[in-house]
Amino acid sequence: MTIHIEALSFDVIIGLLDFERDKPQRVIINLEASYEYTQDNFIDYADMVDAIQEELKTKRYTLLEDALLGLKVALYTRHPSLQTLWIKISKPDILPQCTVSLSKSWHF
Repeated sequence: MTIHIEALSFDVIIGLLDFERDKPQRVIINLEASYEYTQDNFIDYADMVDAIQEELKTKRYTLLEDALLGLKVALYTRHPSLQTLWIKISKPDILPQCTVSLSKSWHF
């Protein structure tokens, strides 16, 4: 099975610049996570959304790279049955002419 979480949007403190450390900014998270489904093994996608928001809101990362790695650890720790994980973090409001994003995938 593959879980798709698309366009999860919320405000967090994330970034290096002074103004990014003072005022929350919108991020958009897209995720794909696969696992072997059985009746005894399923992943609650609402729990994944909660884990993503909790990780980013409490850690206040300076780099998107570190935020991606932190999300990987948080999600895999909560859901060790994950087989693959792909996460994309976008900052749609940081530059006026574009959306900036970073993504990474893992195979467990």
